[in-house]
Amino acid sequence: MNIKKYIVLIFINILILAYLAYPLPQIPNLVASLKSTEPGDTTQLQNVSAFYNNLERQAVINFYVDNYQNKHPLAIKINHPPEKAKTIIKDTIQTYYLEEIIIPFKQSLFINGYNWQKDVFTAPEARIKNKMLVDSQEFTTKVTLKTYTPSSMILSYFVLLLIQATIIYTLHSYKQVFNSHD
Repeated sequence: MNIKKYIVLIFINILILAYLAYPLPQIPNLVASLKSTEPGDTTQLQNVSAFYNNLERQAVINFYVDNYQNKHPLAIKINHPPEKAKTIIKDTIQTYYLEEIIIPFKQSLFINGYNWQKDVFTAPEARIKNKMLVDSQEFTTKVTLKTYTPSSMILSYFVLLLIQATIIYTLHSYKQVFNSHD
């Protein structure tokens, strides 16, 4: 490999390290909400918190896009089928929607929303039994957050190095294949 290729690789690795060292944004508590103190919403499940409120789905998602996703240059948002919440968060969770904000190789924030009035898994006439009353206050929505963070920056860097090595090997192999047919 010539010196230019080494310089490019060193520059790419410096950028990767800078990206991994870039601080994660704080995950704010949802505005206009009451933080849940129910079992499973506090310390019983690691990295889980929940909030009761009367916000619509788009208001909740916009809040986390504005206050979390937009604070990191490479964050992306993905919409998941709500059934996945039982695997990702906890098997007893009620769900209406599940979205994820990903900061690649650094953190995922899952946003699960449940609106008892729009529960697609309960017949309309039976939904009233799911009404949420907390401290004599009625809420239409419960939002549960779950974060996943890789165990270390070194592990993330190692994975990125493996990806980089795979790309270099693949490009080198293609170059040999196409040069041998000339």
